[in-house]
Amino acid sequence: MKTLENKSILLVISGGIAAYKSLELIRLIRKSGGNVRCILTSGGAQFITPLSVSSLSENETYTDLWSLKDETEMGHIRLSREADVIIVAPASANIIAKLANGSADDLASTALLAANKQILIAPAMNHEMWNNESTQENIAKLKSRGIRQIGPVEGDMACNEYGMGRMSEPSDILGGLLDFFFERPLKSFSAIVTSGPTYEPIDPVRFIGNRSSGKQGHAIAQALFEAGASVTLISGPTHEKPPAGVKLINIETATEMLRACEKSLPADIFVGAAAVSDWGPAAPSAQKIKKSGKAPSLTLKENPDILKTVSNHKKRPGLVIGFAAETESLLENAKSKLKTKNCDWILANNVSENLFGSDENQVYLLTSTSTDKWEKQGKRAIARRLAEKIGEYFAHDHRSKEAAE
Repeated sequence: MKTLENKSILLVISGGIAAYKSLELIRLIRKSGGNVRCILTSGGAQFITPLSVSSLSENETYTDLWSLKDETEMGHIRLSREADVIIVAPASANIIAKLANGSADDLASTALLAANKQILIAPAMNHEMWNNESTQENIAKLKSRGIRQIGPVEGDMACNEYGMGRMSEPSDILGGLLDFFFERPLKSFSAIVTSGPTYEPIDPVRFIGNRSSGKQGHAIAQALFEAGASVTLISGPTHEKPPAGVKLINIETATEMLRACEKSLPADIFVGAAAVSDWGPAAPSAQKIKKSGKAPSLTLKENPDILKTVSNHKKRPGLVIGFAAETESLLENAKSKLKTKNCDWILANNVSENLFGSDENQVYLLTSTSTDKWEKQGKRAIARRLAEKIGEYFAHDHRSKEAAE
């Protein structure tokens, strides 16, 4: 699936408290593979520093139209020419007015007026400023010229007021950038992804668990977001950072994971990538079990079958995908699981060869009619390939319904 790799973004950061969100936006663009250069206005520099912007972007931060070095290189021209897209975030009422009316009195407004690339704006201001007739006229002018807008949204203001004018979250702005560059085939779809292990308590300090790192599940959640889906990630304990743009629900036990899955339904897509513990202690001790010279005896109970429950749920997703982590008879066991769990696809891998926690994996994709061996590759690459397959599945399903009609 598509990322911002090899894409160059010029980010203009204007004045306003929302400027602090631009730092997170820079981080997300970089995490998605994009190169980001930044112009920081004098107003923006009242809230964040050039050093913080440069540290995150790993590029020089441009601030001054009259910089001898920058303008010797015609910085206000070069910066826009070398970018694939320009985004203003936050876009204050002031810079929107400058852009709408052709003002060019600083580096940011001059670069925007000299731009020959698509401009996106993410407005941020007090709700009265947003609703002001002048601002709305300026917004209408920009729209008529093909300038795209992301947000704003309704919410709490830094001034302790509430209304329309709050800047969109960085993850939503990242989504707007992806929308500009790519067709996102899952944009109208919702997905639930489970990830990581579950921990089943023996007592307050001990548990039964497994070695799952959550790398594959988290990568799948990220890839589905990049493909446009609205993603809920339900994760057991893991050191993996939550992907940008997804709703994260943290759980520990299999029962908690099942409860979270059912509460998150309905959804179009379910990917059960978590390594759910099959058993847990039937009666966990309320206190730490003391060492007595004799090993304690544990009675185990079977945990709920999350994949089977979701596959047979009254709110069953349109596509249910499970994982089969096996140590022997890989394809035989995976085919059996596909049938007994009533899911649509299974991704199978031999965990005796592809260890939990590694950055690479080699899997088979099984459906009711086919078995496809995927070459060994990074878990992010597997996630993007799976997202592409899901997009193709729903595109074919849509075409089939249109043909039937």
